[in-house]
Amino acid sequence: MTASTTPFPSCSRARRHLLAAVAGAVLLSPLWSGPARAQGDWPAGRVITWVVPYPPGGSTDVLGRNVAQRVEAALSTNVIVDNKAGATGTIGAAFVAKAAPDGYTLLGTSIGPQAIAPHLMGKLPYNHITAFEPVVTIGTIPHILVVGANQPFKTLADLLAAAKAQPGKLAFASGGNGTILQMQGELLQQQTGARFIHVPYKGDTPALQDTLAEQVQFMFAPAAAALPHVQAGKLRALAVTSGQRLKALPAVPTMGEVGMKDFVVEQWQAVFAPAKTPATVVQRLNQEINKALKDPAVVARGDKQGGSRVGGTPQQLGDLQKADSVKWAKVIKDGNIKAD
Repeated sequence: MTASTTPFPSCSRARRHLLAAVAGAVLLSPLWSGPARAQGDWPAGRVITWVVPYPPGGSTDVLGRNVAQRVEAALSTNVIVDNKAGATGTIGAAFVAKAAPDGYTLLGTSIGPQAIAPHLMGKLPYNHITAFEPVVTIGTIPHILVVGANQPFKTLADLLAAAKAQPGKLAFASGGNGTILQMQGELLQQQTGARFIHVPYKGDTPALQDTLAEQVQFMFAPAAAALPHVQAGKLRALAVTSGQRLKALPAVPTMGEVGMKDFVVEQWQAVFAPAKTPATVVQRLNQEINKALKDPAVVARGDKQGGSRVGGTPQQLGDLQKADSVKWAKVIKDGNIKAD
Protein backbone atom coordinates (compact mmCIF):
# COMPACT_ATOMS: atom_id res chain seq x y z
CA MET A 1 0.00 0.00 0.00
CA THR A 2 1.49 3.37 -1.05
CA ALA A 3 1.64 6.47 1.12
CA SER A 4 -1.08 8.14 -0.93
CA THR A 5 -3.59 5.35 -0.21
CA THR A 6 -2.74 4.53 3.41
CA PRO A 7 -5.41 5.68 5.90
CA PHE A 8 -4.32 7.88 8.79
CA PRO A 9 -0.86 8.48 7.15
CA SER A 10 0.39 10.70 9.94
CA CYS A 11 -0.67 8.45 12.79
CA SER A 12 1.23 5.85 14.67
CA ARG A 13 0.01 2.27 14.50
CA ALA A 14 -1.61 2.59 17.97
CA ARG A 15 -3.36 5.81 17.03
CA ARG A 16 -4.62 4.25 13.80
CA HIS A 17 -6.13 1.39 15.80
CA LEU A 18 -7.81 3.80 18.21
CA LEU A 19 -9.35 5.91 15.45
CA ALA A 20 -10.53 2.83 13.62
CA ALA A 21 -12.22 1.59 16.79
CA VAL A 22 -13.98 4.92 17.27
CA ALA A 23 -15.14 4.95 13.65
CA GLY A 24 -16.51 1.44 14.05
CA ALA A 25 -18.31 2.41 17.20
CA VAL A 26 -20.03 5.28 15.40
CA LEU A 27 -21.16 2.98 12.61
CA LEU A 28 -22.49 0.41 15.10
CA SER A 29 -24.00 2.87 17.60
CA PRO A 30 -27.68 2.03 16.80
CA LEU A 31 -27.04 -1.48 18.11
CA TRP A 32 -25.86 -0.05 21.41
CA SER A 33 -29.19 1.58 22.26
CA GLY A 34 -30.70 -1.69 23.43
CA PRO A 35 -33.28 -0.41 25.97
CA ALA A 36 -34.58 2.32 23.67
CA ARG A 37 -34.83 -0.09 20.76
CA ALA A 38 -36.62 -2.71 22.84
CA GLN A 39 -39.06 -0.16 24.16
CA GLY A 40 -39.76 1.15 20.66
CA ASP A 41 -40.42 -2.37 19.39
CA TRP A 42 -42.70 -3.30 22.30
CA PRO A 43 -44.10 -5.93 22.47
CA ALA A 44 -41.72 -7.29 19.77
CA GLY A 45 -43.23 -10.77 19.84
CA ARG A 46 -42.44 -11.42 23.49
CA VAL A 47 -45.01 -13.12 25.69
CA ILE A 48 -47.02 -10.87 28.01
CA THR A 49 -48.02 -12.45 31.33
CA TRP A 50 -51.41 -11.34 32.64
CA VAL A 51 -51.47 -12.28 36.32
CA VAL A 52 -54.88 -12.92 37.92
CA PRO A 53 -54.57 -13.16 41.73
CA TYR A 54 -57.57 -15.49 42.03
CA PRO A 55 -58.38 -19.08 41.03
CA PRO A 56 -59.66 -19.79 37.49
CA GLY A 57 -63.37 -19.39 36.83
CA GLY A 58 -64.14 -16.32 38.91
CA SER A 59 -65.42 -13.05 37.48
CA THR A 60 -62.00 -11.38 37.48
CA ASP A 61 -60.46 -14.38 35.73
CA VAL A 62 -63.21 -14.83 33.12
CA LEU A 63 -63.48 -11.17 32.14
CA GLY A 64 -59.69 -10.78 32.25
CA ARG A 65 -59.24 -13.67 29.81
CA ASN A 66 -61.75 -12.13 27.42
CA VAL A 67 -59.92 -8.80 27.43
CA ALA A 68 -56.49 -10.46 27.25
CA GLN A 69 -57.49 -12.28 24.06
CA ARG A 70 -58.32 -8.97 22.37
CA VAL A 71 -55.07 -7.39 23.55
CA GLU A 72 -53.17 -10.39 22.23
CA ALA A 73 -54.68 -9.91 18.77
CA ALA A 74 -54.17 -6.14 18.78
CA LEU A 75 -50.49 -6.40 19.72
CA SER A 76 -49.76 -9.46 17.55
CA THR A 77 -48.18 -11.28 20.46
CA ASN A 78 -49.06 -13.95 23.01
CA VAL A 79 -50.76 -13.04 26.28
CA ILE A 80 -50.66 -15.79 28.90
CA VAL A 81 -53.07 -15.62 31.83
CA ASP A 82 -51.35 -16.85 35.00
CA ASN A 83 -53.51 -17.50 38.07
CA LYS A 84 -51.53 -16.80 41.24
CA ALA A 85 -54.20 -17.10 43.92
CA GLY A 86 -53.95 -16.76 47.66
CA ALA A 87 -53.85 -14.33 50.59
CA THR A 88 -56.89 -12.35 49.41
CA GLY A 89 -55.23 -11.64 46.09
CA THR A 90 -52.01 -10.22 47.51
CA ILE A 91 -49.75 -13.09 46.36
CA GLY A 92 -50.38 -12.29 42.71
CA ALA A 93 -50.10 -8.58 43.39
CA ALA A 94 -46.73 -9.05 45.12
CA PHE A 95 -45.45 -11.01 42.13
CA VAL A 96 -46.30 -8.22 39.71
CA ALA A 97 -44.99 -5.52 42.04
CA LYS A 98 -41.55 -7.17 41.87
CA ALA A 99 -41.61 -7.79 38.11
CA ALA A 100 -39.54 -5.80 35.63
CA PRO A 101 -41.33 -2.58 34.60
CA ASP A 102 -41.18 -3.35 30.89
CA GLY A 103 -44.80 -3.99 29.97
CA TYR A 104 -44.49 -7.78 29.82
CA THR A 105 -46.06 -8.49 33.24
CA LEU A 106 -49.51 -7.13 34.07
CA LEU A 107 -51.91 -7.49 36.98
CA GLY A 108 -55.58 -8.07 36.20
CA THR A 109 -57.10 -7.63 39.62
CA SER A 110 -59.93 -6.15 41.66
CA ILE A 111 -60.75 -3.82 44.51
CA GLY A 112 -59.83 -6.39 47.18
CA PRO A 113 -56.03 -6.62 46.81
CA GLN A 114 -55.68 -3.01 45.69
CA ALA A 115 -57.82 -1.14 48.22
CA ILE A 116 -59.02 -3.41 51.04
CA ALA A 117 -56.61 -6.24 51.91
CA PRO A 118 -53.58 -3.96 52.49
CA HIS A 119 -55.40 -2.43 55.48
CA LEU A 120 -56.14 -5.85 56.97
CA MET A 121 -53.01 -7.88 56.46
CA GLY A 122 -50.36 -5.91 58.25
CA LYS A 123 -47.10 -5.28 56.43
CA LEU A 124 -47.08 -6.47 52.83
CA PRO A 125 -43.93 -6.77 50.67
CA TYR A 126 -45.17 -3.90 48.50
CA ASN A 127 -47.13 -0.66 48.73
CA HIS A 128 -50.49 -1.14 47.04
CA ILE A 129 -50.44 2.42 45.67
CA THR A 130 -46.83 3.23 44.81
CA ALA A 131 -45.77 -0.23 43.59
CA PHE A 132 -48.01 -0.06 40.52
CA GLU A 133 -48.82 2.03 37.49
CA PRO A 134 -52.59 2.18 36.91
CA VAL A 135 -53.50 1.18 33.36
CA VAL A 136 -57.29 1.09 33.05
CA THR A 137 -60.49 0.15 34.85
CA ILE A 138 -62.07 -2.81 33.07
CA GLY A 139 -65.47 -2.67 34.73
CA THR A 140 -67.57 -2.75 37.84
CA ILE A 141 -69.83 -5.41 39.34
CA PRO A 142 -72.61 -4.22 41.64
CA HIS A 143 -74.00 -6.25 44.50
CA ILE A 144 -77.50 -7.12 45.59
CA LEU A 145 -78.65 -7.20 49.20
CA VAL A 146 -80.58 -10.47 49.29
CA VAL A 147 -82.52 -12.49 51.84
CA GLY A 148 -84.01 -15.96 51.60
CA ALA A 149 -87.46 -16.15 50.03
CA ASN A 150 -89.01 -17.23 53.34
CA GLN A 151 -87.39 -14.53 55.44
CA PRO A 152 -89.90 -12.00 56.82
CA PHE A 153 -88.01 -8.96 55.54
CA LYS A 154 -89.66 -7.26 52.59
CA THR A 155 -87.54 -4.09 52.64
CA LEU A 156 -84.23 -2.86 54.00
CA ALA A 157 -86.18 -0.96 56.64
CA ASP A 158 -87.68 -4.26 57.85
CA LEU A 159 -84.22 -5.82 58.13
CA LEU A 160 -82.78 -2.87 60.03
CA ALA A 161 -85.76 -2.71 62.40
CA ALA A 162 -85.35 -6.40 63.26
CA ALA A 163 -81.61 -5.99 63.78
CA LYS A 164 -82.07 -3.05 66.11
CA ALA A 165 -84.73 -4.92 68.06
CA GLN A 166 -82.38 -7.91 68.45
CA PRO A 167 -78.81 -6.58 68.40
CA GLY A 168 -76.28 -9.22 67.38
CA LYS A 169 -78.89 -11.84 66.49
CA LEU A 170 -79.20 -11.54 62.72
CA ALA A 171 -76.33 -12.88 60.63
CA PHE A 172 -74.92 -11.95 57.25
CA ALA A 173 -72.72 -14.10 55.04
CA SER A 174 -69.65 -13.15 53.06
CA GLY A 175 -67.06 -14.88 50.92
CA GLY A 176 -64.46 -14.41 53.64
CA ASN A 177 -62.82 -11.92 55.97
CA GLY A 178 -61.56 -8.90 54.13
CA THR A 179 -63.75 -9.31 51.06
CA ILE A 180 -65.84 -6.54 49.60
CA LEU A 181 -68.89 -8.58 50.63
CA GLN A 182 -67.91 -8.31 54.29
CA MET A 183 -67.05 -4.64 53.94
CA GLN A 184 -70.59 -3.83 52.80
CA GLY A 185 -72.10 -5.53 55.84
CA GLU A 186 -69.70 -3.62 58.08
CA LEU A 187 -70.52 -0.35 56.32
CA LEU A 188 -74.24 -1.02 56.81
CA GLN A 189 -73.69 -1.46 60.54
CA GLN A 190 -71.62 1.68 60.84
CA GLN A 191 -74.08 3.84 58.92
CA THR A 192 -77.22 2.61 60.66
CA GLY A 193 -76.18 1.53 64.16
CA ALA A 194 -77.64 -1.93 63.58
CA ARG A 195 -75.57 -4.85 64.88
CA PHE A 196 -75.17 -8.09 62.94
CA ILE A 197 -73.13 -11.28 63.18
CA HIS A 198 -70.65 -11.72 60.37
CA VAL A 199 -70.34 -15.29 59.09
CA PRO A 200 -67.37 -15.63 56.70
CA TYR A 201 -67.20 -18.51 54.22
CA LYS A 202 -64.43 -19.78 52.01
CA GLY A 203 -65.76 -18.15 48.87
CA ASP A 204 -68.89 -16.44 47.59
CA THR A 205 -70.56 -19.68 46.45
CA PRO A 206 -70.89 -21.39 49.87
CA ALA A 207 -71.96 -18.06 51.37
CA LEU A 208 -74.72 -17.78 48.80
CA GLN A 209 -75.75 -21.41 49.34
CA ASP A 210 -76.28 -20.82 53.05
CA THR A 211 -78.20 -17.63 52.31
CA LEU A 212 -80.46 -19.66 50.04
CA ALA A 213 -80.80 -22.29 52.77
CA GLU A 214 -81.57 -19.48 55.25
CA GLN A 215 -78.77 -20.47 57.59
CA VAL A 216 -78.02 -16.75 57.64
CA GLN A 217 -80.45 -13.88 57.24
CA PHE A 218 -78.88 -11.89 54.42
CA MET A 219 -75.91 -11.28 52.17
CA PHE A 220 -74.50 -8.70 49.80
CA ALA A 221 -74.06 -10.97 46.78
CA PRO A 222 -72.41 -10.28 43.40
CA ALA A 223 -75.12 -9.50 40.87
CA ALA A 224 -74.19 -12.31 38.48
CA ALA A 225 -74.38 -14.95 41.20
CA ALA A 226 -77.57 -13.66 42.81
CA LEU A 227 -79.65 -12.76 39.75
CA PRO A 228 -80.72 -16.29 38.72
CA HIS A 229 -81.92 -17.03 42.26
CA VAL A 230 -83.77 -13.72 42.53
CA GLN A 231 -85.43 -14.27 39.17
CA ALA A 232 -86.37 -17.82 40.21
CA GLY A 233 -87.98 -16.54 43.41
CA LYS A 234 -85.50 -18.31 45.70
CA LEU A 235 -84.01 -15.05 46.98
CA ARG A 236 -85.63 -11.68 47.61
CA ALA A 237 -83.69 -8.60 46.54
CA LEU A 238 -84.03 -5.69 48.95
CA ALA A 239 -81.68 -3.22 47.25
CA VAL A 240 -78.75 -2.92 44.85
CA THR A 241 -75.46 -1.20 45.64
CA SER A 242 -75.01 0.49 42.27
CA GLY A 243 -75.70 4.14 41.61
CA GLN A 244 -78.55 3.24 39.26
CA ARG A 245 -81.11 0.45 39.25
CA LEU A 246 -80.08 -2.68 37.39
CA LYS A 247 -81.69 -3.31 34.01
CA ALA A 248 -82.31 -6.91 35.05
CA LEU A 249 -84.07 -5.80 38.27
CA PRO A 250 -85.87 -2.56 37.43
CA ALA A 251 -88.23 -2.82 40.42
CA VAL A 252 -85.44 -3.18 43.00
CA PRO A 253 -84.31 0.16 44.48
CA THR A 254 -80.76 1.30 44.99
CA MET A 255 -79.37 1.65 48.48
CA GLY A 256 -79.53 5.40 47.97
CA GLU A 257 -83.22 5.25 47.19
CA VAL A 258 -83.95 3.48 50.48
CA GLY A 259 -82.15 6.05 52.57
CA MET A 260 -78.47 5.02 52.40
CA LYS A 261 -77.08 8.17 50.83
CA ASP A 262 -73.41 7.15 50.75
CA PHE A 263 -73.67 3.49 49.81
CA VAL A 264 -72.60 3.12 46.20
CA VAL A 265 -70.36 0.06 46.34
CA GLU A 266 -69.18 -1.74 43.24
CA GLN A 267 -66.45 -4.32 42.86
CA TRP A 268 -64.19 -2.82 40.24
CA GLN A 269 -61.78 -4.80 38.14
CA ALA A 270 -58.73 -3.20 36.63
CA VAL A 271 -55.29 -3.63 35.10
CA PHE A 272 -52.06 -2.44 36.70
CA ALA A 273 -48.41 -2.64 35.64
CA PRO A 274 -45.31 -2.51 37.85
CA ALA A 275 -44.24 0.96 38.95
CA LYS A 276 -41.98 2.80 36.51
CA THR A 277 -43.36 1.02 33.46
CA PRO A 278 -42.78 3.50 30.60
CA ALA A 279 -45.66 5.88 30.00
CA THR A 280 -45.72 4.96 26.31
CA VAL A 281 -46.33 1.31 27.21
CA VAL A 282 -49.05 2.21 29.72
CA GLN A 283 -50.79 4.40 27.18
CA ARG A 284 -50.67 1.72 24.48
CA LEU A 285 -52.13 -0.85 26.86
CA ASN A 286 -54.78 1.62 27.93
CA GLN A 287 -55.67 2.29 24.31
CA GLU A 288 -55.96 -1.38 23.34
CA ILE A 289 -57.93 -2.39 26.45
CA ASN A 290 -60.36 0.48 25.93
CA LYS A 291 -60.93 -0.84 22.42
CA ALA A 292 -61.39 -4.38 23.74
CA LEU A 293 -64.08 -3.22 26.16
CA LYS A 294 -66.22 -2.23 23.16
CA ASP A 295 -65.96 -5.66 21.56
CA PRO A 296 -69.46 -7.25 21.41
CA ALA A 297 -68.22 -10.50 22.97
CA VAL A 298 -66.64 -8.65 25.91
CA VAL A 299 -69.79 -6.55 26.34
CA ALA A 300 -71.92 -9.71 26.35
CA ARG A 301 -69.68 -11.35 28.94
CA GLY A 302 -69.86 -8.29 31.17
CA ASP A 303 -73.65 -8.15 30.85
CA LYS A 304 -73.88 -11.81 31.82
CA GLN A 305 -71.93 -11.03 34.98
CA GLY A 306 -74.29 -8.17 35.77
CA GLY A 307 -71.52 -5.60 35.44
CA SER A 308 -70.61 -2.55 33.40
CA ARG A 309 -67.56 -1.85 31.27
CA VAL A 310 -65.81 1.32 32.34
CA GLY A 311 -62.53 2.03 30.55
CA GLY A 312 -61.11 5.51 30.86
CA THR A 313 -57.65 6.84 31.63
CA PRO A 314 -54.88 5.60 33.93
CA GLN A 315 -55.42 8.71 36.05
CA GLN A 316 -59.07 7.85 36.59
CA LEU A 317 -58.15 4.38 37.80
CA GLY A 318 -55.49 5.80 40.10
CA ASP A 319 -58.00 8.24 41.60
CA LEU A 320 -60.55 5.45 42.08
CA GLN A 321 -58.05 3.20 43.82
CA LYS A 322 -56.89 5.94 46.20
CA ALA A 323 -60.44 7.00 47.07
CA ASP A 324 -61.55 3.44 47.81
CA SER A 325 -58.38 2.75 49.78
CA VAL A 326 -59.18 5.68 52.07
CA LYS A 327 -62.85 4.69 52.33
CA TRP A 328 -62.28 1.06 53.29
CA ALA A 329 -59.35 1.85 55.57
CA LYS A 330 -61.74 3.93 57.67
CA VAL A 331 -64.40 1.20 57.70
CA ILE A 332 -61.80 -1.37 58.77
CA LYS A 333 -60.39 0.86 61.49
CA ASP A 334 -63.77 1.96 62.83
CA GLY A 335 -65.03 -1.63 62.86
CA ASN A 336 -61.80 -3.02 64.33
CA ILE A 337 -61.88 -5.62 61.57
CA LYS A 338 -59.12 -8.22 61.53
CA ALA A 339 -57.96 -10.60 58.84
CA ASP A 340 -58.08 -14.38 59.31
